[in-house]
Amino acid sequence: MINWKLIAKILGSLLYLEAFFMALCLVMAAVYGENDLLVFVASACLTGAVASLLRFLGHDAENALSRRDAYVVVTLVWVVFSLFGMVPFLISGSVTNLSSAFFETMSGFTTTGATVIDDVEALSHGLLFWRSLMQWIGGLGIVFFTIAVLPSMVGGSVKVFAAEATGPMRSKMHPRLSTNAKWIWSIYLLLTVACGVSFWACGMDWFDATNYSMSTTATGGFSTHNGSVFLASPTIEYLAILFQFLAGINFTLLYLTFFKLRFSAIVRNSEFKLYVATIIVATAWIMYLLITRMGYDVEEALRSSLFQVVSFITTTGLSNTDAGMWPHITWVILGVLMFMGACAGSTTGGFKSIRVLMLLRVLRNEFYHILHPNAVLPVRVGGQAIPQSRLVTLLAFFLLYVIMLLFTTVVMALSGIDITNALTIGFSLMSNVGAGLDTNIGPQMSWADLSDGLKWLCSLLMLVGRLEIMAVLVLFTRSFWKQN
Repeated sequence: MINWKLIAKILGSLLYLEAFFMALCLVMAAVYGENDLLVFVASACLTGAVASLLRFLGHDAENALSRRDAYVVVTLVWVVFSLFGMVPFLISGSVTNLSSAFFETMSGFTTTGATVIDDVEALSHGLLFWRSLMQWIGGLGIVFFTIAVLPSMVGGSVKVFAAEATGPMRSKMHPRLSTNAKWIWSIYLLLTVACGVSFWACGMDWFDATNYSMSTTATGGFSTHNGSVFLASPTIEYLAILFQFLAGINFTLLYLTFFKLRFSAIVRNSEFKLYVATIIVATAWIMYLLITRMGYDVEEALRSSLFQVVSFITTTGLSNTDAGMWPHITWVILGVLMFMGACAGSTTGGFKSIRVLMLLRVLRNEFYHILHPNAVLPVRVGGQAIPQSRLVTLLAFFLLYVIMLLFTTVVMALSGIDITNALTIGFSLMSNVGAGLDTNIGPQMSWADLSDGLKWLCSLLMLVGRLEIMAVLVLFTRSFWKQN
């Protein structure tokens, strides 16, 4: 059945890493000399102690991870990391409510970026850095990070990666998964450093530049200032647009383009072309509305619309203006972008552009079949025919996504939340956006206003959205737990 000893061993190994990241925050606490030094000492020690206990319980485990074990491992890793990740918030007293602390941590690791802390600027520098670090770790996946750094730590890494990876198609740049992971994380690290240095060179202080670079490249959206509005110069806003855009591209494609210098790969990539075309069309449309209806000048309209479009399609959730004040049609456009998401194999959430492309090609073929019933029309993406089984999975995923979105909207509406906010919450959680159409959820509402029960539900939905529904929901099926 389930190899619990091996799972305990893997969880223990991964918790050592979390304890290490908590220890990094000690450096930040020491630099600023604030009273959170003991907070991270206690948190790191507690996490390390539990890690040692789990490693001891699984010390004699057989290193044979089944596909079923892999799905349990992936879901548990994200839950356990969030449980221990909330400890610094609770010990410091910055978040006193258990459900709020778990919500904040899950939001960080899943790069959702929704926060229950209304006064973020009251947090110590160590806690602000921990919030940003959580996003950065979760950007490409907790287990995927471990495979890159310590591949021997995760047994059956191919199965675990399959359970955690996003997108319907897997592209490889190297036969060994650990080598793949190292290259992808190298690109991710390089993007983060380049983003941080660029922000700093353009006038941001080094602390904000570091945190915003992690938030931008992880497409998370946590801010070091109250609200998610990106308070910066136009130059920094354009840089943020660039790095959010790059973080929304498939990292394998970035590797082929910039490391292998195969520029034709990105030019010919169907998903990338849809991603770019969507940004151009949405930006031009919103820009036109801002100029004609709200009196924006051309440059301000371009910068505001492009920032919002890129932020929403990459599910980052940062903002450079209050989009809630824009014409209502722009809300529809941004909502569609929130649902769609950027490219698979990136740090972004959402449905993914590749799935939208596949659905459009299925629809095109169905219309053609009406006129030519006997025609054989395979669905092709990038010159590759998509198997029928994968198309069935795609339609099942789309159906589940819509059902989960409707379920969330109905539950929120029944809880007394107005329908606009209820729908925005559904999109934000399932697509891991975290921001609505203004700096909070929606008009006059904050995530902190949700009841404890709704916060636990939201935490589950963030996890479901990050692991793309199937990997989590399969654990709730009877067949998963049957002996055979």
